Amino acid sequence: MKEDYQKGRGAQKNTANRFSKTFYEFEPTDHEDERINAPSTRIYKESPKKIISSNKSPDIPFNYSINPYQGCEHGCIYCYARPTHEYWGFSAGWDFESKIVVKENAARLLENQFLSKNWKPTPIMLSGNTDCYQPLEKKLEITRSLLKVFMKYGNPVGIITKNSLILRDLDILKDLAKEGLVHVVISITTLDENLRRLMEPRTASGKKKLETIQQLTSAGIPVGVMTAPIIPALNSPEIPEILKQSSAQGALMAGFTLVRLNGALETLFKDWLEKNFPDKADKVWNQIMDIHGGNPGDSRFGTRMRGEGKIAESITQLFKISRARYFKNKKLPPFNLDRFRKGGNLTLF
Repeated sequence: MKEDYQKGRGAQKNTANRFSKTFYEFEPTDHEDERINAPSTRIYKESPKKIISSNKSPDIPFNYSINPYQGCEHGCIYCYARPTHEYWGFSAGWDFESKIVVKENAARLLENQFLSKNWKPTPIMLSGNTDCYQPLEKKLEITRSLLKVFMKYGNPVGIITKNSLILRDLDILKDLAKEGLVHVVISITTLDENLRRLMEPRTASGKKKLETIQQLTSAGIPVGVMTAPIIPALNSPEIPEILKQSSAQGALMAGFTLVRLNGALETLFKDWLEKNFPDKADKVWNQIMDIHGGNPGDSRFGTRMRGEGKIAESITQLFKISRARYFKNKKLPPFNLDRFRKGGNLTLF
């Protein structure tokens, strides 16, 4: 690993912004006091007019989502959301994991939506783009404020996260679970701690994620596991063990997607791969190209998250066999759509 490798960061550089005509690239120097160090986190506040995003993709199992943060300190090198940071004038590289846009008025906007005469109760996913329990949430508590609104009005909510910080909100999650209003999905890409530190440096460890599944389950909160993304020849062999251990801790469902390198993510991931796994970089890269027909950023519905070809089929079969073995007769309970109250808790009095 090179001396200028930035530990604790997924991306090792900034890539050009496709919407910008100029690009400044910084290079480390030979003088330690002039070396470009890994950037510290900076917060940018946004006051949007709406907080719920709609989705029409047939590949995604939810129609509405809320992302209280844009950009993510977790620094996962494979994150498909990285190129969206370019819409904010930032880079998909270092900027994505160090320049975080926060929506402090998220809870108020959600409440306004629930008060709208046109709103009909439907599950809303927290995250879907960037993690709603990334490190900044510990201080800002935007996600916690959103959960309070979901509970107040009785609208179902799904959560997907890689962070054990979700356990902080067990009090609200328990109340939601009692009403049939919450599903939680914990994302586990690897149980290899060395790989985890390189691939998703600021997430919880695999061991901690399994403990989180167990604690949520013990509290009566329905939990699933998502093995995403699966990267052929890197973490794909771990599928059976991840599903086995997740099920043993109480997970009720399992899902997966194959890695997709859209936009600048192709450059960032290949750079990361060559720096961290020089001996197997070509093998991994060639298999990624194979599962996407030579286009790692494949955007076609139906194939972009599942891939195609023999390698993709073998990974899919490994997942299906593992799921059938460890998740037989298991499933998440249905959401309760009858609990919603237009006026919130006040209608009880």
